[in-house]
Amino acid sequence: MTRNRFFLITLAFLLVSFNQKDNDQIVNKKKWVSIFNGKNLEGWTMKISGYPLGENFGNTFRVENGILSIRYDQYDSFRNKFGALYYDKKLSNYRLKAEYQFVGETTVGAPTWGYRDSGVQYHGQAPNSLGLKQSFPVCLEYNLHGGNGKDERPVGEICASGTTVEINGQKNSSFCTPPVVKRTFHGDQWVTLEIDVQGMTIKHFVNGEEILRFENPKYDPAHELGKTFITGSDDAVKDGYVSLQSNSHPIDFRKIEIMEY
Repeated sequence: MTRNRFFLITLAFLLVSFNQKDNDQIVNKKKWVSIFNGKNLEGWTMKISGYPLGENFGNTFRVENGILSIRYDQYDSFRNKFGALYYDKKLSNYRLKAEYQFVGETTVGAPTWGYRDSGVQYHGQAPNSLGLKQSFPVCLEYNLHGGNGKDERPVGEICASGTTVEINGQKNSSFCTPPVVKRTFHGDQWVTLEIDVQGMTIKHFVNGEEILRFENPKYDPAHELGKTFITGSDDAVKDGYVSLQSNSHPIDFRKIEIMEY
């Protein structure tokens, strides 16, 4: 092989390699899709306990200045009006990324645990299948905690509503299981959460750091509602809906994105 021919072959290989890297970067960038348009709640549907699907009692879910806000200023008392805002598309394998911040004071009549508490529910039952007075869907949940300025309140627990998961090969023994890596965020600051779902393996991240991973989500045969989603011997939780909780403490969201695999 002559030197010139070798040079041309090497150059062609390098060009293909660089082009492939560029293409991969373009494809990866295209995978992220914003599911909140910053203008309104298009693509989302609310369900608040005690009210029909789609009724936004008290203007709980609103968009102001590009921020998706959850507020209770039109409530006289919270009175267990738990709710959530559901993204309309059913999802299976994906990565969800969102920025959030807690603000203000807990609503009058909130549960004792309601202080700076919220969550992102996922792999949840369809919103149109919820009972009128059902407080929470059958789902998995990335629990959101905000610090009180002195105590540790780690973000990113996995809460299993009508479901079970395995952490290090062991079935969860409580409704909520703390993350392995504990991070607390005090005050009104923006925090980035991520949920990565690939088959039966799920990971929780905060500000880019993996804080928890678990496997084999299943519907709980001992749970009154969870067991109704088991089909024959198939109890695996494979897909479902993403939703943002309204748990009694004001919270803001922005830059909500999905990357589907």
